[in-house]
Order: sequence, then C-alpha cells, then structure tokens
Amino acid sequence: MTERQTKILQIVNENQKVEVALLAEMLDVSQVTIRKDLDALEEKRLLVREHGYAQMCNPDDINNRLAVRYDVKQRIARAAAEIVASGETVMIESGSSCAILAEILATEKKDVTVITNSAFIAAHIRDTAIGKVILLGGDYQKESQVMVGPLVRKCAREFYVDKLFMGTDGFIPQAGFTCGDMMRAEAMKNMAESAKHSIILTDSSKFSQQGVVLQCRFENVGMVFTDSGIPDSAKTILERNQITVCAV
Repeated sequence: MTERQTKILQIVNENQKVEVALLAEMLDVSQVTIRKDLDALEEKRLLVREHGYAQMCNPDDINNRLAVRYDVKQRIARAAAEIVASGETVMIESGSSCAILAEILATEKKDVTVITNSAFIAAHIRDTAIGKVILLGGDYQKESQVMVGPLVRKCAREFYVDKLFMGTDGFIPQAGFTCGDMMRAEAMKNMAESAKHSIILTDSSKFSQQGVVLQCRFENVGMVFTDSGIPDSAKTILERNQITVCAV
C-alpha cells in the first residue's frame, strides 16, 4: 500500500464519508489518480466507493477495523513478523493487526504455515500465500468472519506451535487483556493451550479501552507488540509482569 493510500484511509476513517473531488484537493493529485487509489483500496475491501465519494465499511466488519490506523498496525505487524522464521508454523487469531501480520508472512517469508480460526485471514492471503494455510473449524461469526465454539478447541488440540499471535479489545491494569465477545475470547484461550508463547498485537488505543470478557491474564502472555503511544503506566505494568514490550 502506498503512502497516499494510507492517507486516504486515514481521511475517510476520520470523516466516514468523503467526496472524490475533496480527496483529490486535499492530497493535491488528480481525481483520476484518486479513483485508481480507491479502486485498489476497495479491492482490498478497506473501504466502499459510492457515486463520487468513498466511505468506510460497516463499523462491525473486520474490513473496517483493519482500515482504522492501518499504518500503525502495519508497523506493529512488521515488527512481529521479525520473530517468525521461514519454515515455521504459527497460530494467528482474528485481530486486524494479526491479519496484516498474516499477509506479511505469506508474502515475505518462505514456507510458513499459518493456522488460524479466521476465515477472513484465510481468504485475505489465499492468492499470496507461499506456505500453507490451515483454517480451524467451528461456528462462523459473520461480521468478524471468525470461527468460534467447541470445534475450535477440538481442532486446535491437534496442533502445537511455538507462537500464537492474538489481537485484543481492551486492557485491565489489575488483570490482563480483555475481549468484547465471549465466544472469541474462549477460542483464543483454546488456541493458547496449543502454543508455547502467546503474543499480543495491538495499537496503543486499546490500553484505554476495556472489553467485557477476560481474554488472558498477564502470566499467560509473553510479548506485546504495540506502538509508541502506549501509556507509560501500562508499559510499566506489563514489564513488571515479565512481559516483553516492543513499541514501534
């Protein structure tokens, strides 16, 4: 994705709906150029084009979550990708930063196997995957495009990997990381049972939010990849709990 396309995502995300003519004026390029950028972004399902303007996807759709702070999430995912070796097998959960990580691994690493409960991730990297993609079975959640339920646990038990990468919806200083959906949180716990190390990928905004379900306690997390906006208080708590923090 180009720098200009990243700026377009940021502008559309902040305004929800922006005219093509205004985007061209703001970025000092022709409307033809903007339309080409919008075509590329729509193909990635990061926004929607409608009669002379661009708008964000459904707020509950993972495509919308992927587009929010895309440039930050890309830096986070790229940093996380550095700890994955070619030929390795990893588990990747359904977070938006995790989807970008999966794309990087699929295009830049050799023979990496991705085990995921995210139908979105499996589809997202289907045309670029150099290695292998294994989609865990389960009950399908439409908006998040993720598999949940007892079948996820049954399938995950058949594997054991060194690293599980997870997203998160929030943070509780006294306990750990939280999720907004009970079924998704349970799926992450089931996958964590099949991994030696659990690793969180999240932009710093999540440290000021709180989900309704406890996803994982501090003692069950080994590393956190985030951005430089992480509050000092949160970073201190994580490091006090022996969690390695990588803020990019």
